[in-house]
This record gives sequence, C-alpha cells and structure tokens, in this order.
Amino acid sequence: MTIDQIILFSLFALVFGFLLWGKFRYDIVAFSALMIGVVLGVVPTKDAFSGFGHPATLVVALVLVVSAGLVRSGAVFLITRTLVDASRGLGSHIALMGAVGGVLSAFMNNVAALALLMPVDVQTARKAGRSPGLSLMPLSFATILGGMVTLIGTPPNIIIATIRQDSLGEPFKMFDFAPVGGIAAIAGLTFVALIGWGLIPARGDATTELEDMSEYIAELTVAEGSKLIGTRLGALQDEADRADVALIGLIRDGKRRYGRSQNTLLKVDDALVLEATPDALDEFRAATGLAVADAKREEQLKAGGDGVEIIEVVVTENSRLVDRTAQSVGLSWRQSTVLMGISRQGRKITHQIRKTPIRTGDILLLLVPRDTGPEVTGWLGCLPLAERGLAVTADDKVWLAIGLFAAAVLAASVGLLYLPVALGLVVVAYVLSKIVPLAELYTHIEWPVVVLLGSMIPLGAALESSGGTELISGWLVTLTAGLPAWAVLTVLMVVTMSLSDVLNNTATTIVAAPVGIQMAQALDVSPDPFLMAVAVAASSAFLTPIGHKNNTLILGPGGYRFGDYWRIGLPLEVIVIAVSIPAILVFWPL
Repeated sequence: MTIDQIILFSLFALVFGFLLWGKFRYDIVAFSALMIGVVLGVVPTKDAFSGFGHPATLVVALVLVVSAGLVRSGAVFLITRTLVDASRGLGSHIALMGAVGGVLSAFMNNVAALALLMPVDVQTARKAGRSPGLSLMPLSFATILGGMVTLIGTPPNIIIATIRQDSLGEPFKMFDFAPVGGIAAIAGLTFVALIGWGLIPARGDATTELEDMSEYIAELTVAEGSKLIGTRLGALQDEADRADVALIGLIRDGKRRYGRSQNTLLKVDDALVLEATPDALDEFRAATGLAVADAKREEQLKAGGDGVEIIEVVVTENSRLVDRTAQSVGLSWRQSTVLMGISRQGRKITHQIRKTPIRTGDILLLLVPRDTGPEVTGWLGCLPLAERGLAVTADDKVWLAIGLFAAAVLAASVGLLYLPVALGLVVVAYVLSKIVPLAELYTHIEWPVVVLLGSMIPLGAALESSGGTELISGWLVTLTAGLPAWAVLTVLMVVTMSLSDVLNNTATTIVAAPVGIQMAQALDVSPDPFLMAVAVAASSAFLTPIGHKNNTLILGPGGYRFGDYWRIGLPLEVIVIAVSIPAILVFWPL
C-alpha cells in the first residue's frame, strides 16, 4: 500500500470507529476527517468542499424540503386520514400501513414518510388498546423498503446514481431502481405483514405494555400556601393509588431522597418524583393541589389568556434537545413551554427533570400555550405523538402541491429536466405559493446529513483516485475467486449490509459503490448489477436501532430493546438478498 492509501484507510477506520462509538455526531466526525485529509495532503485543497456542491448532496436537501411541502399541503394527510381504524385486525393494519408507508417513501424521503405515519400508528394502537411496539417496527421497515424503489426514495440510491455518472458518464434514472428495489420491497413487505410482526417479542399484556410505554418520570412541587405543607409524604400514598401514580421519591434543595422519605414532612418547594401516565398525573395534581415543577412559568402561561395544553413528542436524533437539558436550551423562556415529564423506556431518570440530558427516542410530556404545539414541536426538532400533530397548514393547496411534484418527477423520468433542477423548481414553486413558508425553508433540511455527505464525498473520491477502492475490490475478488456471479454479488451484499447495520448508510454507500465498480472491472463485466447490489444492501439496515434513522426513531415510542431488531430483521435481510440476486441478474445482466 502507498502512504496515501494508508492515511486514507486510517481516516476511514477512525470515522467508522467514532460512528460506532457514537460519542460525537456523525457530521462532526466526517467533517473532522475531511479537514485532516486536506491537511495531510490526501484530499486536494481544491476538492475539499466539492462534496457540498455535489448533485447527491443537493438532491438529498431538496427532497427533504419537497417532502415537507407535501406534508404541509395536506397531500399526504389526504391518504393517511382514512387509515385510523382501531377495529381493524393487527395483521391487516400492518399490511395496510406498510403498503402506504412503502409507496410514500418511494416518492419522498423515507425518514419523512415515517415521521408522518408514526403518530397515525401510535394513535391507532392506543384506540385499539394494544402496544405500539407491535406495529411500529414493521412500519419502520416498510418505509425503509419502499425507499429502494426510486431514485429519490433514499440517499444511497441518489449517491449510487451520481457515482455512476462520475464513473461511467450517465446516472441511473428515476425508476431504474424499481425492478430490483420493487421486488425486494414487495417480498419484504409481504414477510413483515404476514410473519415478521409475530417475531417481535411480546412483553406481557398488550394493554399493559401500552400503559407502560406512556408512563413518565415527572415532578410536582409543593407551592407556597399549599395545604400539604407539614404533611408526611407517605400520607399521599392513598391518593396516589387512586390516581394510579407511583411515588418514587422526594427532591429537597436539589438532592433526591429515596425509601425513608415516606416519613418526611413536606416543605415549600419540595418536589415529588412520580411515575404516571399523562392522565393519571393530571388527576393526581388536581386532587392534591400540587404544581408542575416550573410553577412560575405555568402561572405566566395561564395569565396569557389563551390557556395551556399538554402534548407528547418523541425526540429525534437531530433535535436540538439531544444531550442537552430543557433548561440549557431555554425551553421555558424561548418557547413558553414547561417540561412536565420524560418517558425513557427501560432507563431510570436520575436527575431533576429540567436538568436531565435528553436522549434520542425519549418521549417528552410538554405543557405549551394552547394551539402552539406544532410550532414548539418543530422548533425542538421532535415528532408529535398526539393526534393534533397531524394538523396541516395549507389544505387548500393539496392538488397544487401534488401536481407540481408529479410534473417534476415526470420531467426527470423522461429526461426533460435534470433531477436536481426539477426538484429545485418544485421548491421555488412551493415557496412562492406559500406551501412552504419562506421562514421555514431551511429548517426542513437535515444539515447534519448535508455535512456528512459533503465531507464523505471528497474522502471517497480520494480513496478511489489513490487506488484504495481497487485494493479492496481486489481482496474481495480474490476471496470469491472461482465462485459464480451470483455468489460474488451475494458476498458484496452481505459485506455492505453488515456495514450498513452498524454505520450510517450514506457513509457505507460512498465506500461500497466504488468498490462494486472496481470488482466489476476486475471481472470484466458490467458494473450495473454490482451498483444495484450495493444500493439494495446499503438500504437494508434491519438488525440494529442504529443502522437507519427510522429504526432509531421508533426505539422509544415502541418500547424496544437493542436486541429486538434482529429477530425480525435477520430473516428480512436474508429474504432481501434471496430475491434481489435473481432480480439483479435478470434485469441487470452481467
């Protein structure tokens, strides 16, 4: 190996290592590696920021804005609002929601598709009295599968298309992925709907699971003039039992007391630590006269005249709350919002609520000024779990939004317009028609993803130009020497899937796609089947909650554990490989 190759392989090893560690966000890791690569001379200075203007980066950003426009216009709600039927059987519900999720994620970002459908699924589960965990994982997998079908459904397909253009002179078109991706998606959806959901671990009665998932660790305080001052904490136990609230402990002067605090006499500003559902918490508060932890802020909200309401939101990985506290982001003074409780499945909240660092997948109970729920949720970068979170803002422009998007897809499909240009025109039209407010235009773009792509593309190009990808492909060709074509493609898919299960699928694709091209050239065959194999495999991250953003999003609301995913994900990945290899050889022959 050359010095440049050693440096680049070391940089990629560090990137993958830090991504697995998860201590630092993936965009910071990738950008740091890019800067180091430039300083060490393995990435030319003139190419340092070429990735930020790369078509793949632009398309990913534009797709996110277009997806937001389709949601805001009510175009997607037009479909989903007919699906909330609690009387439908679980299997039928999963099949229908999976089909809709798959179709939606083919034409909009699959993370956006799940973000829209997850509240629908949770609400249906609550009305049916079953755990959302029985249907959220199938829904997540369905939206991942659906993204395989078109060019814009998932970032790996966009990256594969642009790498093909750079290497072979022509990109894949909008529906070139449909034959192979469609077959894989249909097979996967069929398995998930008929068999897969039954493999999700059952943890007790469904209704009990649902209640457990909805319980929060919360705090209520003893306000001045409260009738509870001088009362023993244990005296509240009967009222707590009636309201179905668990008294966990007491906080006084910032210190938590456990166990023997039952005999403690309550004082002003004492905080009771409770575990309860939103309804039970509210009932207990009303019966005892206790106040929310931020009593002063609650009074200010009520004084505003419009009243307050409670909303539930799930924290996404890109939320401004991740690894920060409600206090540090200024939740109360910036958004007039009070954090009432945190639901963290399987983990204890060990600090005061306002001073507890929030994690991805946490469910938050928020007290907000009436009718400001969507605004607060958007500012936080969270997803709503309440039914009102499905509200749309411009339903008189449904058909305009659909028409503009359909025209862009058609123009790009027939080669009339370059895809980034077509999507760019849709974004301009959405802004001018106020489907997407100008003030919110950039809030819908996942900037960490943009930075990740912009940083990894130059590193991937440097690895290829230095001969690094040729070296990797040589190892794989040697490993598969003498094996038939289908076995070579299978090995490539297994390696790519394994990486995608533990790493960001964008980073995996940037490395694996050039390797696939090099393998094809070494075997003197067409590179297209190898690129298709990478496209399907990079999107098939079903074994862990960290392999795909959709899997991370459902971790908290579904009440899942890390080891739950492989139970349904492993056979699903086997099925995807089993149906994709023959489809690739038929539609993209060697």
